[in-house]
Amino acid sequence: MTPPQRPATQDVEQGPDRVSMKLHDGVAWITLSNPGKRNSFTWRMYDQLAAIADDLAGRDDLSAVVFRGDPEDGFAAGTDIRQFSSFTSAEDGVQYERRVAAVVQKLLGIPVPTIALVEGAAVGAGLVVVLCCDIVVAERGARFGAPIARTLGNCLPAAVIARLRSRVGVNMAAGMLLAAALVPAEALTAVGFVFELVEPGGLPDAAENLLRRIRMSAPLSVRSLKQLLRRVEDSAPAVPDEDLLALCYGSGDFHEGVLAFLADRRPHWTGR
Repeated sequence: MTPPQRPATQDVEQGPDRVSMKLHDGVAWITLSNPGKRNSFTWRMYDQLAAIADDLAGRDDLSAVVFRGDPEDGFAAGTDIRQFSSFTSAEDGVQYERRVAAVVQKLLGIPVPTIALVEGAAVGAGLVVVLCCDIVVAERGARFGAPIARTLGNCLPAAVIARLRSRVGVNMAAGMLLAAALVPAEALTAVGFVFELVEPGGLPDAAENLLRRIRMSAPLSVRSLKQLLRRVEDSAPAVPDEDLLALCYGSGDFHEGVLAFLADRRPHWTGR
């Protein structure tokens, strides 16, 4: 019996903040959207992204998946900071990072090549999504980073840092994290993180060229090579991190960072 066809367009939940999926010719096009907020992630968007990734993991009719932010707001910023206002303890922060880690594992489990098309900024959670993709194509002037040490006072889990380090190199990762630097796509092309750098407006053509090459390849070879790339990355031992996550999320500095961000002022760090 032929299984019922799933819809070619999926909005897990309607709303101004959403992650949507459209299927066309064996390609899933994923759009991150939070209008006016640089496509920053809400809890609902994380849930939507997880549901879509679960759906994609079970499909055998895909050749590739493409991620892109709603173009008017760049690729995606971090988590919508307003949601951190409800955090009252270090455990809230640790649970949040566990929640994001579960979404990351689902994205990494997508069995076909994943492509990130980046314009504007891919920051924080946006950078994490890009790090989950196999191939990165970026416009000139796009920027990447996780400036949490300057803006919010929280921390990143070890798995994200390990993935960033393996993709951009030790020195570049240190500059992005410790100096809170936003790095241009041009610099990340030089270190091999950005596979292709295009002029503004060139992302659709670059994506089609990549997709054409993927469609011309043996599907089992492509899927197997992707899995081997992930197995090599996953071969490094796990690093404990929840003590340091709790240290930052339970600090007065994190509380101050959230308040300062929402008030659009500089935070006053105390180291406590």
